[in-house]
Amino acid sequence: MNKVWWKEAVAYQIYPRSFMDSNGDGIGDLNGIILKLDYLKALGIDVIWVSPFYKSPNDGCGYDISDYKDIMDEFGTMEDFDRLLEEVHKRGMKLIADLVINHTSDEHPWFIESRSSVDHPKRDWYIWRDGKNGEEPNNWESIFSGSAWEYDENTGQYYMHLFSKKQPDLNWENAEVREALYEMVNWWLDKGIDGFRVDAVAHLDRDLTFTDSTLESDGRYKPDWSKFSNLPKVHDYLKELNQEVFSNYDMFTVGEVGGGASVDDALLYASTSSNELDMVFTFDHCWLNNGFNSLSETWSNQTDLIELKKVFKKWQLGLYNKAWNPLYWLNHDHPRVMSQYGSPIHYHKESGKMLATSLFMMWGTPFIYNGEEIGMTNANYENFEDYRDVSVLESIDLLLQAGHPKELVKRHIAVTARDNARTPMQWSNEENAGFSTATPWIKVNPNYQTINVQDQINDEDSILQHYRKLIELRRFSSYKDVIVYGEYTQLSENHPNVYAYLRTSNDQQLLVVSNFFEKPAIICLPKFTAKQIILSNYKDSSMQLSCLTLRPFESIIFELEK
Repeated sequence: MNKVWWKEAVAYQIYPRSFMDSNGDGIGDLNGIILKLDYLKALGIDVIWVSPFYKSPNDGCGYDISDYKDIMDEFGTMEDFDRLLEEVHKRGMKLIADLVINHTSDEHPWFIESRSSVDHPKRDWYIWRDGKNGEEPNNWESIFSGSAWEYDENTGQYYMHLFSKKQPDLNWENAEVREALYEMVNWWLDKGIDGFRVDAVAHLDRDLTFTDSTLESDGRYKPDWSKFSNLPKVHDYLKELNQEVFSNYDMFTVGEVGGGASVDDALLYASTSSNELDMVFTFDHCWLNNGFNSLSETWSNQTDLIELKKVFKKWQLGLYNKAWNPLYWLNHDHPRVMSQYGSPIHYHKESGKMLATSLFMMWGTPFIYNGEEIGMTNANYENFEDYRDVSVLESIDLLLQAGHPKELVKRHIAVTARDNARTPMQWSNEENAGFSTATPWIKVNPNYQTINVQDQINDEDSILQHYRKLIELRRFSSYKDVIVYGEYTQLSENHPNVYAYLRTSNDQQLLVVSNFFEKPAIICLPKFTAKQIILSNYKDSSMQLSCLTLRPFESIIFELEK
C-alpha cells in the first residue's frame, strides 16, 4: 500500500467560533487557535482542519462566504491567518481549510451582480429559473427543509439554494464559475495551506431537467436527494479541479459526500485511480442510535451495535487497497458522540476511552473533533432560544407548526441539534469554561466544571491522556505499520454488545475488543492467545480470551501470539 504522510497523520478539527477567544468578545478567533497550538502539538496532532474562517455574514455558520480571499471580521485579519499558518508549520504540523464551492453567501459580489438583472453577464453564475403556475420551479426540498428555491422580486425569478436561502448555489455548468473558483483555490495553496476538506462536494451536479420529484412525502416539498446528490457530472468537475489545481501541490483532500453514498460512490470519488479526491466523509454510522426517530414517544437512545458493526465493516473492507478511509465519530454537523454512543453520567471516563479505542485502531486516518478528546457532551439546552444554528431554528418552527408536542420537539432537538457540537471548548472550570472573559456567543455546557482540559491534562487516567496514548501508538510505536496499514477482520459480528476486530500485518496481529454498553458482557475467542495487553481503559483487564468478561464499556487492545 502506497505510504504518504496524510495516511499516517492524526487530524483535529477546530470550529473556530467556539475554540478559543483571544480578545474577550465572546467569539473564538484565529489568534485563539494560535494560543492553543502547543496543546495540540502535545496531544500528538499532525493536521489541523479549521472550519470556515472566510468573510461571511454568518447566516450559515461561516459556510455562507461573501469573500473567499478575506477573513471574517470576528475571527481576525489575513495577517492573523498568515501568522497562524506560520506557527502551525513552525511546530511541524499542517493546516487544511474548508473549501466551500457549492454555494456562496447572497452577499458575495458575484451574487449581488447576478441578481441585479436577468441580462447581467454573471446571471448564469447561479441557478435561476422561472416559477411554475405561480409557485416555485419544482417541488424539491432544501437540505435545511422548506423549498430549495427563493423568489427574487427584483427580477421575478427564483434562485436555487440547497441549504439556507442566504446560500445561493453556484452553477458549475458555467466554465467561468469553475475558472474563478480554481483561481481562488490556487491562491490559498500558494499561500501555503496543506489541503482542503471539500464541503458539500456531492451536490455540484443537479438534475438539470428540474422536473418535480415523485418521492412520497408528507409535506409539500420533496426531500429527494437523487435530484442533486452524487450525480455523474460531479466526477467530471472534480477531475478537472484535480488536474487544474490539486495535482500541482503536495496536499490532500477529503470530500464531504454525506449520507446515502455507497462504497461504489466513494470509489468514484477517491479510489487510487480516480484522480479526484484523496478520501471522503460519509455519515452512515452517525445515526445508528435512532436520533432521527427521537420525535417518537417510544424512542430510546439505544445503540444498534450489530448494525453499527455492519456499517464500519462495509467501509473498512470495501475501500481497503482501493482507496483510503477517514476515521471519525462526528464533526460540526453532528451531536456529540459521548451523548450518542457513550454514557455521559454513569461511565463518562470508561465510555469516552472505549469510543476512542474502537475508532483509532481501525484502518484509516483519524479525525478528532475539538472537545471529543475530553469527552464533551450534548448541551441539553432548556430553551429553544439557546440554539443558534439556522437549520435547527427552522426545524423547530416547522415541527411546532406541524403540531408535534413541544416537549417531544424539545427532546428531538436536544438529541439531534448541530449546536451540540458547537458549544465553547471546555478548557477549565473557570467562568465560561476558560473559553472567553465575555459572555460566549452560544451558551457553555454547564458540565464544564467537571469536564475540561485543565482537570484532565495532568490526570494519567483521563480521557485526554488516553487519546495521547492512542496517538502515540499510531505514530511512534512498533505497532505503527499494523495499525495504519494492516488488514481489518471483524469478529463475532452478531454479538449484540461487543465489538471485536483484528488488525493484521505480516509479523503482527492485534485484537481490539470493546463493550458498548453499561452491563458486563462475555465474548469467547478460543482461537486466539493474548501475548500482552497494549492498552486498556481499566487497570486490571483479563487476558483470558477463551472466555473474556468485559466490564461496562471496557475496551482492550491485545497483541496476539502468531
